[in-house]
Amino acid sequence: MINVGIIGLGFMGATHIKAWQECAADARLAALCNPSGRHLDGDFTDVSGNLGTDAPLKVDMTTTKAFRSFDEMLADPEIDVIDICTPTHTHRELAIAALQAGKHVLCEKPMARTSEDARAMAEVARATGKILMPAMCLRFWPEWAWLKEAVASGRYGRVLSAKFTRIAEPPAWGQSFFFDGTKSGGALLDLHIHDTDFVRYIFGQPAKVESCGYTKVSGCIDHVLTRYIYDSGELVHAEGSWAMAKGFGFRMAYVVNFEHATADYDLARSDAMLQVSQNGTKETIQCEGPSGHVAQVQHLIAAIKAGTQPTVVTAEDGVAALKVCEAEAASAMK
Repeated sequence: MINVGIIGLGFMGATHIKAWQECAADARLAALCNPSGRHLDGDFTDVSGNLGTDAPLKVDMTTTKAFRSFDEMLADPEIDVIDICTPTHTHRELAIAALQAGKHVLCEKPMARTSEDARAMAEVARATGKILMPAMCLRFWPEWAWLKEAVASGRYGRVLSAKFTRIAEPPAWGQSFFFDGTKSGGALLDLHIHDTDFVRYIFGQPAKVESCGYTKVSGCIDHVLTRYIYDSGELVHAEGSWAMAKGFGFRMAYVVNFEHATADYDLARSDAMLQVSQNGTKETIQCEGPSGHVAQVQHLIAAIKAGTQPTVVTAEDGVAALKVCEAEAASAMK
């Protein structure tokens, strides 16, 4: 049984708790940590976010330890994994301390506020031999894993163009963090990085990027349009934003045009999210499997049990995604 301690008990902390609970056959929620003391009673009914179920969450704290001190949680020899769901600018210090304490680490995206910080974290992971896995859950989402396989297999021919969309109104939670771009990096780093990482995942490292964007709430880039340029010629674009007007909600979609088919995914089509058009017909594809949050936890558990590093996403991927996002920010600010 793998024992996990989670630090950071906001929306993502609650999301990760639910994911670990679904893996109860292999892992146990051993500890929660929040220096403020909030939610250490296990009551998360006031927590909500932009994706997934808003079903009330309550944790049975009779079997889960509560810590206000991160150092005290690290000193607990029973804990095998630290799951970091705190604000981005705290990731480096927390992850390095956990790795040096002999714990594996699952770290929410972005892995750090800068690629330099992320690189330092990855170096400590290598030195300690522990796992540092960035929580790039999109790689594990069923409809996105389907797209990865469709591109890799070539069954629809080569990709001609691809567009990814992730746009939303400003976060209604954690605004003291999100609205301070020096800490969050704005929408480009906190939200759009999902698509930057996924573009790298299916097409490889771009030769260059061309971006434009603007700030609205954070002082950093809160709406970005990026073209990822590849020598192989695919037209690859992504749009990321949390600059929409209040009431807009959240939109996540992709359209990928292959030589012989077009794949169209839209989260808003709840019963037909993924559709493939070819030869004059449109087919709805039903992708089975757990959510990306659950699947990434399952992947980490499997790696720990096998004594190997994760294969779907690595610490180096976390560093590389940040470097591309930094190039996007530089391009947008020209």
